[in-house]
Amino acid sequence: MKASHETPKTIDEYIATCSPEVRPILEKIRSTVKKAAPGATEKICYRMPTFTMEGNLVHFAAFKEHIGFYPPVRGDAELMNDLARYAGPKGNLRFPLNERIPYGLITRIVKARAQENRQRAEERRAKTRKARTALRLADTAKTPFWRQDDREQ
Repeated sequence: MKASHETPKTIDEYIATCSPEVRPILEKIRSTVKKAAPGATEKICYRMPTFTMEGNLVHFAAFKEHIGFYPPVRGDAELMNDLARYAGPKGNLRFPLNERIPYGLITRIVKARAQENRQRAEERRAKTRKARTALRLADTAKTPFWRQDDREQ
């Protein structure tokens, strides 16, 4: 990626700042993510192309010798084993530019992350529903018995 002090506002702008050799790779990663998570939204976050779906789904970025892919996948032992050779020092993934980019693995990562995000979102919604119910019950308990009939109407 070219050194620039201006943050790109779209993924198209980000890709345009990269070297011509890397642009097709980034475009293919982009289309791979879109295909694996059709409802995902594009944005720039942390100065990187990002896809969101019930939270941040994946980020990717071009570097001098590799494509960085974030965040790491958790919980799927088979997938984690397949990704081990690409693991960076902080759990991120590094796909070397001098090797074939594993688009199939990217698809599996995106689908796994989408599932993680859906589960987390459902847990948050359930927790919110439970809290609202508890508040309603607590509020009803504070209401004098002669007014409870009025509140329920």
